[in-house]
Amino acid sequence: MLSGLGNDKLRWILRTGWHGHCPECGKGRMFRSWLRLADRCDSCGLDYRFAAPDDGPAFFSQCFIAFPLTFLVLWLEIAQDPPLWVHLVFSIPLMVIGCVLPLRPIKGWLVASQYVNKAQESGTEQLWAKLHAREEADKLHGK
Repeated sequence: MLSGLGNDKLRWILRTGWHGHCPECGKGRMFRSWLRLADRCDSCGLDYRFAAPDDGPAFFSQCFIAFPLTFLVLWLEIAQDPPLWVHLVFSIPLMVIGCVLPLRPIKGWLVASQYVNKAQESGTEQLWAKLHAREEADKLHGK
C-alpha cells in the first residue's frame, strides 16, 4: 500500500499531467500547442527544458491502446468477415483516434512525473547545469 504522501504525489502528477497544467503550480499551461511543450509556465515561470518524454507517449499509446485495438480489429475480421467498407468506416478511424488522442495526456503525465520525481539520467546533473548556464550566458550576450 502506498503511503499518504505517495498517493498525494501520484494524484498531483495525474491531475496536472493529464490536464496539461504546470507540475509546479498547477495553474499555468504545460503545452503551447497540441504536443509542443511551452518554454516556460505562464503562471510561475517553470522552465520546461528539464522535460524529455522522448518516445514515451507513443510507446504507451502503442502498448496500451494500439495493441488491444489491433486484436479487436483482427477478431472482427476473423469472426465476422465484414466487407472492406466496415474496416474503412470503423477500424481505421478507431485506430487513428484511439492512438492519437491520448498522446497529449500521456506526454503531460510523463513530464509531470519527471518534474515531481526529479527524474534525470544518472550522472548528468552537472552536464545539464553547464549546458543551461551556457544557454543563459548566450542569451545575455545576444547570441
